[in-house]
Amino acid sequence: MYAGSTRVAKTLTIVAGAFLTVFLHGWTMAVTITLSGTVTNENTGEPVNASNIGFTRVTILGSGAPDAPIPVEATQTTDSSGRYQLQVSDALPGLDRILVFTRSSGFVNELYDNVQFSGETPTYSDVQRSGVVAVDFRHSGSGIDFALKAAPAKTTYMVRMSDGVRLATDVYLPVGTGPWPVALYRTPYDKNTDGTASWPGWNRGGYAVVTQDCRGCFGSEDIFRLYYDCGWGKNKDGYETVLWILAQPWCNGKVCTFGGSARGITQNRLAGSIPPALVCQYISTGASDMYAETTFQGGAFRKRLAEGWCSGRGSASREYLETTFKAKPNYDDAYWGSMNFETRHYLVNWPIVNRGGWYDIFLQGTINNFVGIQHNGQPGAHGKQKLIIEPYGHGQGDGGFYWHPECTNPPAKYADQQRWFDYWVRGVNTGVMDEPPVCYYVLGDVDHPDGPGNEWRFANDWPVPATEIPFYFHKGGLLSTALPTESSSHTTYVYDPTNPVPSLGGAELGGTKGPYDQRPVESRSDVIVFTTPPLPSYVEITGKVLVHLYASSSALDTDFTAKLCDVYPDGRSMLVCDGIIRARHRNSMRYEELMVPGTIYEFEIDLWETCIAFNAGHRIRVTISSSNYDRFDINPNTGEPFNKHTHTVPATNTIYHDVSHPSHILLRVTSPDSNRDGMPDVTDRDKNGLPDDFEWLIMNLGLNRSGQRHKISRGAP
Repeated sequence: MYAGSTRVAKTLTIVAGAFLTVFLHGWTMAVTITLSGTVTNENTGEPVNASNIGFTRVTILGSGAPDAPIPVEATQTTDSSGRYQLQVSDALPGLDRILVFTRSSGFVNELYDNVQFSGETPTYSDVQRSGVVAVDFRHSGSGIDFALKAAPAKTTYMVRMSDGVRLATDVYLPVGTGPWPVALYRTPYDKNTDGTASWPGWNRGGYAVVTQDCRGCFGSEDIFRLYYDCGWGKNKDGYETVLWILAQPWCNGKVCTFGGSARGITQNRLAGSIPPALVCQYISTGASDMYAETTFQGGAFRKRLAEGWCSGRGSASREYLETTFKAKPNYDDAYWGSMNFETRHYLVNWPIVNRGGWYDIFLQGTINNFVGIQHNGQPGAHGKQKLIIEPYGHGQGDGGFYWHPECTNPPAKYADQQRWFDYWVRGVNTGVMDEPPVCYYVLGDVDHPDGPGNEWRFANDWPVPATEIPFYFHKGGLLSTALPTESSSHTTYVYDPTNPVPSLGGAELGGTKGPYDQRPVESRSDVIVFTTPPLPSYVEITGKVLVHLYASSSALDTDFTAKLCDVYPDGRSMLVCDGIIRARHRNSMRYEELMVPGTIYEFEIDLWETCIAFNAGHRIRVTISSSNYDRFDINPNTGEPFNKHTHTVPATNTIYHDVSHPSHILLRVTSPDSNRDGMPDVTDRDKNGLPDDFEWLIMNLGLNRSGQRHKISRGAP
């Protein structure tokens, strides 16, 4: 709530200290400008001491997941009078649009002007809400004031699980006598701050809120075993929490759940336990298979994600990662099966929204949940699922490559989770089931937002109809829909584990992430590049991306990595998606098979899924290598057991691209099909409805009347 006097043209502030140190470096000090304000308690008018005020320029936001926190450029703390002050040079760019927000314990936090948000930092969806004002701080001003509401009252319980461990649980009840439906939010991020600003809105909407620290986190007892205890194994913390809720007099017998990222994982783990009275869920960016999506993608260890996230959960969790997760590099039913919600999709009997992003760390789990339950769930779930896929990653990408801010959130009718819950929990006809089940964003040329792509699409199912078209690797680095004709053609490189290819972007949680220009690594001798000529017209692909690679190695074991890139006319090679396969797991994640050096094997590299329109004049690029570090751990090439190698050796790896070994990337092409004959233009250049390579094959297998073989041109696209 705005409570000041002199208003500064409805514009915002920035902070001193570290902010000045970072952003004034290299600038000539011109004029120092000051912005100040106060923070008070709305109910008492008393100053709020030690309130943290955050500042961020709109120009640095870029795009990010709706539930991801925005970057905080600077902070300032209020004094005993509730006042704060920021001083910067007026030479700092972007001062005309500054977001200012509070970060106060015990109060509902606000974005200026009077827009409440959850937790300690606003999210990307928060800053796009009506009423948020970006302050003009090009000149000194005062009066950017806040009058904060006290955080809602709560009752804390220590809920005892079957093994005697107690979980810290807070209950927020609406005004009245109840009973009410209950919204459950289980978090490893501290229930005392995580999401608390949202609970008044839930209460006003007629929901009781139960929020709980996961086992071993903050107020709860025991240790955090990386979600193992949240599922359907020996301990069933989510399931037993639901039973406890149902036994309370303020519960009307209906429970729903929501949350993103870690809270999305807790929802998937709860769903797999098949609890009673779970009416519906809204799951954002949550892994469904803890083996394939969080730990061993393609059989290779997701080093940065797994180790980085666990390092923030305490020493006990990091030890559990080392002694349990990393000790089980092969998939098994006993442990990893109990961490895989996808094995239990057929048991689900309620509707779920699964929401994610094309660059999200858990994208494939989001899609797999929708497909598996939509088609195989029980009657209460079958045909009642929703899928939303947005252009973001797990938080803001940092590659300086952003889609238009207005496009980063889905249409309001899909983004509003309250409509979903009111329909299924409270029986309000909000129209959510009148809309197509699938809402997804088509990535496009960021330099031409009005070009192909750059729009939201809707579908009745996933995957959408498409034509699978192989783009083959050729000698000299050509990528083409034409089959290779050489009887022998290959490319060889040396992968040295002591000098791995550094990771640049991708589906990551920290470090470089999102779409990133790959040119800095494409010039390496151990990165093999295949590129189409400039496209005469756009090519749109949607769905699974797979590389079928014929390769050999001098080593007993090695990795093969693949990246799909959109090459802009100015040379930028922007990462679309990537993947990896550990050679020993080429046939199965359940067991290992070392290679015979020099033997040619076929490998399938799963790059997960995407949807992008490669614009005319752009080029499609695939790069092959054997490392992507530290997104994935290095393969030492020795064949020793995972995480127990004693040394490393260089591997001489060879990619084959000849008529007997047609290595290629398989793309699901959805358009254009200019004559609407069912065959995309990229593979039907004579526009007769038949794939050009099929025609070439048939005509060259048969003889004409004169005994000569027919031939047709199969030029590159």
